[in-house]
Amino acid sequence: MSRIGRTPIAIPSGVDVWLADRIVTAKGPQGTLRRALPGEIVVRTDDGSVLVERPNDERQNRALHGLVRSLVANMVTGVTAGFSKELEIVGVGYRAQARTPGQIELALGFSHPVVVDAPDGVSFEVPTPTRIVVRGIDKEKVGQVAADIRKIRKPEPYKGKGVRYAGEVVRRKAGKAAK
Repeated sequence: MSRIGRTPIAIPSGVDVWLADRIVTAKGPQGTLRRALPGEIVVRTDDGSVLVERPNDERQNRALHGLVRSLVANMVTGVTAGFSKELEIVGVGYRAQARTPGQIELALGFSHPVVVDAPDGVSFEVPTPTRIVVRGIDKEKVGQVAADIRKIRKPEPYKGKGVRYAGEVVRRKAGKAAK
């Protein structure tokens, strides 16, 4: 058995989890999330917890067992507390600015400002011009939006300029040696 897959997921008070037509739905104070179950994995609720079980030990079911449990656990966490990713902007003149709700404008050394729109369920915060906080209830969406913002100007290895995750270490290279 998968050690992750067999661990029950505790349902906090104020959160409802139910299954209908192979779709798991979690509803809590932050919102509602839905996800279709892959393969033959079975999800059931039992006395304030969610159990994820696999019907047999086929390779596909073993591979999906822990995955489905992690996805359902992330749904429960998302509807209770939500998720966030912090990004740092490093570079002279590089900055972020909040525009309308759900939009940020980035000045990253291009000849034009880059405007990023937030998809549904994701919001941006700009506490300082060099920090961006991406928040939402869907862990996958929050991570993908943060990765897309980072991809606009990745940190380069010589001066370290660009957009990076908070706490990310960028390995620096030595520049061209002068004679």
